[in-house]
Amino acid sequence: MSTLAASPLVVETPVAALDAALRMAAPREVIAAALQAIGRERLAVVSSFGTESAALLKVTADVDPAIPVIFLDTGHMFAETLAYRDQLIEILGLQDVRSMKPDAAALAREDADNELWFSDPDACCRIRKVEPLARALAPFTAWINGRKRFQGGLRAAIPVVEQDGARVKFNPFANVTREDIAEIYRAANLPQHPLVASGFRSIGCMPCTSRSESAEDERAGRWRGRGKTECGIHTVVTSPV
Repeated sequence: MSTLAASPLVVETPVAALDAALRMAAPREVIAAALQAIGRERLAVVSSFGTESAALLKVTADVDPAIPVIFLDTGHMFAETLAYRDQLIEILGLQDVRSMKPDAAALAREDADNELWFSDPDACCRIRKVEPLARALAPFTAWINGRKRFQGGLRAAIPVVEQDGARVKFNPFANVTREDIAEIYRAANLPQHPLVASGFRSIGCMPCTSRSESAEDERAGRWRGRGKTECGIHTVVTSPV
């Protein structure tokens, strides 16, 4: 994998070349290549600790449990998600999980009554997820996330490696299947998110997450009836702050 060699501070291999080299790679190979190309001090994983997050976190921990993991604690998370976060940290031995909260001044100014999720969900996502992520990623050159093409919508054609403004974004699970993820859970005996048994197939903030039927799109329970499918962290460039 000499073509992926780089300084730990600068990605010397063009993103298109990285994507071509890793297009058919297994998730573990993608994460290992990202670590080699970027270096641990400049690479972070962003995880929602949702319904399929344990698979990405397990593969990451197998490569290097000290890779920083960023969790956006929006203030509207399910209690079950927070408990699941703590459970996975212990099970997987994750060494550097950073729970990032919204800016208190921004909340006081724009969402003092905690009802912005209802009146303007895009603005709510901006101050509770997009802006905190931008701050959290400030020290990093690249980040890893768990999007999959089978989730559909804007995710159906994601590459394995892409440019995200000044950063590089790795999508190691882009071409995995549901069966692949199930096998990771089975092989490692990973616990499911507690809300999966209650019919939640994609889990975000409590006010904007609902149950979905098996015949529906996997993310149908997110912002149901709103015509909104993404919070913005994957559709807004995470520019340095």
